[in-house]
Parts: sequence; C-alpha cells; structure tokens
Amino acid sequence: MELKRIRDRLTTAQGNGKPAETTATQLKPRRTKSPLFHTGATRLDRWLVRKMLAVVGDPPVRICLWDGTEVTPECEQPLAELVYADRIALLKTIINPELHWGDLYCTGRVALEGNLTRFLEVIYRGIRSLGKPGPVRRIIVWLGHRRIFNTQDRARENIHHHYDIGNAFYSLWLDRAAMQYTCAYFPHDNMTLEEAQLAKLHHVCHKLQLKPGDSVVEAGCGWGGLARFMAKHYGARVTAFKISHEQVSYARQQAEQEGLSGQVEYVLDDYRNIRGQYDVFVSVGMLEHVGQHDYQNLGEIIRRSLKPEGRGLIHTIGRIKKGPMNAWIERRIFPGARPPALSELAQIFESSKLSVLDVENIRLHYARTLELWNERFDEHRETITDMMDEEFVRAWSLYLHGSAAAFNIGELQLYQVVFNHARNNDIPWSRHYMYDPVIDRTNGKTRLTVVPSGSERD
Repeated sequence: MELKRIRDRLTTAQGNGKPAETTATQLKPRRTKSPLFHTGATRLDRWLVRKMLAVVGDPPVRICLWDGTEVTPECEQPLAELVYADRIALLKTIINPELHWGDLYCTGRVALEGNLTRFLEVIYRGIRSLGKPGPVRRIIVWLGHRRIFNTQDRARENIHHHYDIGNAFYSLWLDRAAMQYTCAYFPHDNMTLEEAQLAKLHHVCHKLQLKPGDSVVEAGCGWGGLARFMAKHYGARVTAFKISHEQVSYARQQAEQEGLSGQVEYVLDDYRNIRGQYDVFVSVGMLEHVGQHDYQNLGEIIRRSLKPEGRGLIHTIGRIKKGPMNAWIERRIFPGARPPALSELAQIFESSKLSVLDVENIRLHYARTLELWNERFDEHRETITDMMDEEFVRAWSLYLHGSAAAFNIGELQLYQVVFNHARNNDIPWSRHYMYDPVIDRTNGKTRLTVVPSGSERD
C-alpha cells in the first residue's frame, strides 16, 4: 500500500466519526529530500520492527509501514494498529520511544487505530518487564530527562505552562461541582464525576477532622474548590496559596459569588512564603510540582505552620519506584513535575518530626477519574480543537490516556497521607472517623458523610 492510501484510510476513519481514542488524524509527514523517506520498506526495516516489538514483550499490535508493508503479530485479533508515515519516525521510536513517540503521534507521523488506553497499558507492561536497562539505554534516558530544580521563578513558569492555558479549556471536561483537577473518590458504584469529586472533598475533610472555626492553610489550591467547600460545609477559615493567575482569579470570583469572601482568602503567592500558624495544613495535587530537592524544606514549612495540636494531609500522585516523570510529559505537558515514591515522601515528615498517622492508596480511583475526563474531553474535542489546534488536542489526549494506563497497571499511585506533630497525642484510636456517619450542626453548619450516589451536588 502506498503512503497516499495510508493517508486516505486514516482520513476516512476520521470522517466516519470514530471516537478520538480510536482514530488517527491525517498524516502530515515533514517534507524532505532524504531518500530515507521515499524508499520502500526493506528487510532491515521489518527486522527492526520485529526487534522493537520483541523488546516490549511482543504486544498484539500490527505495524503498518509507509509503503503499506505490515508486520502482523501472532494473534487472531490485534489490539491496535500503528501506522508509520516514514522511516525516520520508526528510527526515532526505536532510539528513544519515551521522548520521541509522543511528538510523532501528535504531529501525525505515527497514527494509532485502536483503544489508546489499552494500547499504552500493554506497552507499559512490556517496558516494565524489561528489567534494568543497559548502559546505552540508561544514557539515552538520562539525556531525555531534564534536571528539576523548582525555584520560585521556575515554578511560576511551569505552572503558567500547564494551568494558565485558560479556564474555559478546563471547564469543558472537569467536574461542574467544584472544578477539581485531582483524583476523585468513588465509594459507591455508578457515581457521576460530580458526585465523586464531592465525595473526595468530604473524605479529605473527614480525615482532617475539620470542625467549625478551624483555621486552614492550603498549599496549591487549584481553582479553589476545596477551600470554598471547607468554608461552606465545615465552617472553616481558609487561606489558600496558588501561583496561577488564571486559577486565583477564578477562585476569588467564585468565593465572592458564593458569599464566602469573609471565610476564604486566595493568595497569589508561592507556598514557600506561607506565614503564621494554623489548625490544619492541606495540600491536594501540589506535591508533584515541588521536586524532591525541596521536600525537607516543605516539611519545615509544615512544621512551623501547624499549631501544636494541628493536623495535616497531603494528597499526591506517586510512583511505584523512584524515578523521573515520563520525559515527553515532563517536556511537553507538565514541566517540573516529579511524582515521589513512597520512600521519598518520608523525607517530608522524618526531617521535621512529623508523625504519619495514615496512608491510603486510591490509584484505581484516579484511573476511573481519568476515564471520565477522557469521555468528556472526547465529547468536546471539536470545541477544543477550535480553541487550540489538532496537535494540542492529540497531545492532551495522549497525556490523559497515558495517565489512565499508568494508574491501571500500578506504575502510578495516588497517596493520601495524614500527619501531625509527633508529640501530639490527641489522635483517634481507629479509622472509623473517616467513614462513619458524623452529623454536627454546630453554628448551622452540617458535617456530612461520604456522599451517597445520587445525593448532594453543588
């Protein structure tokens, strides 16, 4: 099959209205006079493809090369088909797939037909089975990763890159209850995204034993949903820090509309500039941006910020083992990000004599959250394309599906860690307080349990 026929097939697939995850956009190979682009597939090309597939465990994936040559797996029904527009795209994939494959996919030089999440799960499992890489591979991987030192100036640049894209973009596919860009919580089957995000907020508040009058400092507040929720439903007074102009502007506007400006203060500043003491320290989805070089400093900030009887919670993406973020995601989507291994999390607490009371891993809840985000993202794909462009849409689709795959196979984790000062003995003797019904109507405020399916929505 000639390249034109490959393009035609992909264009037809797109025109047939297939879901985004199963459809490739029209290939647009970069123009060059190099014969590498224009000669037909050789025996060497086919050998390289087979070696590439063997390295990742011979996944059930069909490879279609630029001249129509197909390398078919030994199975009745392939999970997916990859179409390579040119030889250079194939060679880049072989040399450094972690860094180059994402760019090739986004620019249309590699197209996928099949379920993107399931395809990536298979590939990730194959990569995990490789064991310890050899010296050449380690050098290539090392060169692909940036060295992360998140100074305050660098942190502002990183946050601007990811979060200041525009509130209109995120509002298309995040929940409409609290605008949460973090893992939801699904204690009941068939919960909507809105119900699960509200359940997550209650779950956090229960773990913090939040009560009316508590002073709370939040490090990294997103669009301010948790801060407003704590004030509205638990009677807390919240000071929330964030360095994204777009998010702080949105949060302040929402607080004013909900009549919570007197209880919630949004501070456009870095968490490292937190001052004063509070009953509660909370951070949901911020630690991924800190970098392990600042973990001890963060621990010291928490230690001095918490009153002697205070308590805290950190909610963060983690990794099953120490290592950097995927190189492509770190460069193109999430600059400066580095989810910690559980052992790295300990640096925050040990150096500052903070006592860890509870650790919960809800990674499958994040896989489900991402599944729902992907559904909404695909629903609004045309609108997002008009707002941005097709390459942006493909990049974010790859990022969201790839994240879902990583949580599904256990490569990524989701930790919620509850802690206090080591000398503080005012702690529960069981975990019942996190889940048992607790109704407290003090001062007209109601403490609710985890939200049952079909109940409260904001």
